[in-house]
Amino acid sequence: MEIKEIQELIRFVFKSGVSEVKIEKEGFKIHIKTGAPTGSPVYAVTPALPAGSMQAAPSAHPVVPPTATVSSEPISPGTLAPAGTVVPAPMVGTFYRSAGPDKEAFVKVGDKVQKGQTLCIIEAMKLFNEIEAEFSGTVVEILAENAVPVEFDQPLFVIAQS
Repeated sequence: MEIKEIQELIRFVFKSGVSEVKIEKEGFKIHIKTGAPTGSPVYAVTPALPAGSMQAAPSAHPVVPPTATVSSEPISPGTLAPAGTVVPAPMVGTFYRSAGPDKEAFVKVGDKVQKGQTLCIIEAMKLFNEIEAEFSGTVVEILAENAVPVEFDQPLFVIAQS
């Protein structure tokens, strides 16, 4: 399973209200459980290994480490996050951090941004829409991955207002 498929599955499970899903597919297992005692969803992805085989050495850049557990609390767009204000996606499309593959990202974590400054591009129906900062501040976190589809109101950035 590719990371995009996993992300779509997690979104679907979270939106559907199902408390737990287990899937085994072509040497891959995924277990998504949203009924965690803390009230936040827990996602665990484990590669399935044939019985009696030795576990392969981890790659330099694993997508999801074996038996990784990720906890997250949904963040409402426009609300205060621990370190700033969430900037949501204004449309459905593909999120890009830069104007091209060989170009520098519009913003990085720690950058100071001004109102009206381009934060990213969202491609929707072959149109490239520049998403601008609605206020000045410092980029605290980038929540979306480059070249990955985003949904309407999906959190993209956390910016501490100045």
